[in-house]
Amino acid sequence: MPIALVTGASRGVGRGIAIALTEMGFTVFATGRTIETADLPSAITRICCDHSKDDDTARAFDAVTESGLDLLVNCAWGGYERMIEEGQFTWSVPFWQQPLHRWHSMMDAGVRAAFIASQYAARIMVPKCNGFIVNISFWPAQKYIGNVIYGVAKAATDKLTHDMAHELKAHRISVVSLYPGLVRTEAVIAAAQQGWINLSNSESPEFIGFVIAALANDAKLLERSGKPLVAAQVALELGITDVDGRRPVPLTLDKV
Repeated sequence: MPIALVTGASRGVGRGIAIALTEMGFTVFATGRTIETADLPSAITRICCDHSKDDDTARAFDAVTESGLDLLVNCAWGGYERMIEEGQFTWSVPFWQQPLHRWHSMMDAGVRAAFIASQYAARIMVPKCNGFIVNISFWPAQKYIGNVIYGVAKAATDKLTHDMAHELKAHRISVVSLYPGLVRTEAVIAAAQQGWINLSNSESPEFIGFVIAALANDAKLLERSGKPLVAAQVALELGITDVDGRRPVPLTLDKV
């Protein structure tokens, strides 16, 4: 069975990916700060880890190294936390008014965490000339959405993907940035119940995990390496459906 490590799998997209990969036949290790209390299948190995702390990340990979590693999904991300502070929605305020903790939660607990985890993963994958790294990213890499730090973090993630793929190509290791659509996470469902969000073209948290599993078995994966991919578009190409049998319509840059 192929072995996968999913970071940031306590809830949301990361949790959905871990569940989907388990269903698709992967042996899954899952990390997160609150992973011990996460609603996950018993088959998933839980590793308590705060990826903003390098010692935690090192211990997580110590737990994986003996088993080997075929797939790393970098989903750890603190950027959607503390969006409301003292009654104010600070997530979208101008950069000169942004609280500095948001830089840490997006750049350190997000981009830097992905870089460190990918270092450890590459040290396992390079000797065997095989492996796949997925960085969860999104459209702010390509247009202004939300706030300046958000765009910087996602653009950095896509550049990280591109340049890691360049260095790993000779070792036949693929790296992609993968863009979800509107995902029915716990927070999104709560917002929809308030009438703030339309879920008609949404995706389950498991959907992107099904896409990752299909990509892992795609004969043309190396040709995709280094690129940002829209999960729903890949699903159409590879014949992947969501848990309800639907095929979400891929978002495009002009429609995001």
